[in-house]
Amino acid sequence: MAEIFLLTSSFLLRMFSWKPPPEKGCMNVATTDTRIKEPKSAEDWAWLYDVWIREWGGDTMISKGKVYFLRDVAAVIAIRNGNRVGAATYVQHGNKCELLSINAITEGTGVGSALLRDVEERARTAGCEAVELITSNDNLQALRFYQRRGYRITAVYLGAIDEARVQKPSIPVIGYQGIPIHDEIELIKWL
Repeated sequence: MAEIFLLTSSFLLRMFSWKPPPEKGCMNVATTDTRIKEPKSAEDWAWLYDVWIREWGGDTMISKGKVYFLRDVAAVIAIRNGNRVGAATYVQHGNKCELLSINAITEGTGVGSALLRDVEERARTAGCEAVELITSNDNLQALRFYQRRGYRITAVYLGAIDEARVQKPSIPVIGYQGIPIHDEIELIKWL
């Protein structure tokens, strides 16, 4: 049980009964039946392309003003019971790896966590010291997901998504729970 101290109007309020709400999904789902592989076949790449079109509005990703094309990035696909159930894409910049996208077809099943661990291990093997990523200011689920896995917020780029929308008009204006999308939030995990 956590104790919370709130300073309000000149007195200290102490609450003893607060507990964090239970998390949706679970980090502890057994993922032994999930296999991560690099896309090799035309079918793998076509599936990944469809994921980017559906989830990201095109075959490009814009991060900190730089445009990335799906055909030019590294990718991994999660396979469970013979089906593609998730994907992650990333690029290496010197001693850092930038995670561009991560998609689990069904949330809360451990697929996103398995993909993230795989990308982190690939980054470590490639000599990277950190994995960094950008998410939008409305993406509260992503902020929770990454911070629970050791990522720290390092920067907020005000108006960056407004600027990216000029190059990629398919970026929505309104996001999660009606929050206007304007800013990029950068997170990093040192390996």
